Amino acid sequence: MFERLTAQARMVIVRARQEAEQLHHPEIGSEHLLLALAAQPGGTAHTVLQAAGLDEVRVRAWLTRSAGTGQPGEGLIAGRLTEQDAEALRSIGIDLDAVLSRIEESFGPGAVELATLSADPPRRGPFRRRGRPARSRFTARGKKVIELSLREALRLRHNTIDSAHILLGLLRDGGGPAQQIITDAGIDPVELRTATESALRRRAA
Repeated sequence: MFERLTAQARMVIVRARQEAEQLHHPEIGSEHLLLALAAQPGGTAHTVLQAAGLDEVRVRAWLTRSAGTGQPGEGLIAGRLTEQDAEALRSIGIDLDAVLSRIEESFGPGAVELATLSADPPRRGPFRRRGRPARSRFTARGKKVIELSLREALRLRHNTIDSAHILLGLLRDGGGPAQQIITDAGIDPVELRTATESALRRRAA
């Protein structure tokens, strides 16, 4: 259920939306989730990323350099969890459909669906154009990362989904802008995954 997301994980999702809007990106992709993980202090994922040498400044700089190249918010279609995965999540009390529904309640209808890119960025502030959604939507890849974070929590037999599980989901996805940012920073995704799992084990000890 949505309540199984820790406060830190919820803050990361909210911040990802805020970052996308501040960058005038109409979609929330894996790159915005990575930026939120790097920028949101106090979480396990933030600590791991800092130790690896990837901070908010570096992620934001990559996004700024890539503006206009089609990389941010690219909306790549990615595979979804199987029904067996969803059933396994339900067995420990995590209803995937309920989680995604609650995210849509927070971010607006269709928030987790693939949004249509617009060349004309939405206006900010109280004078948005009529008919234009007030909030950015998740790309298919961004949605997949959230789904995979639930799968990672299941794999590790954790009853809550934290920022570290979002990072693990992002690394498990294995593609898209976020993965490119990580590799461009000279970080081995496999080593980063190992460090994240180690941090989770230390926290649980």
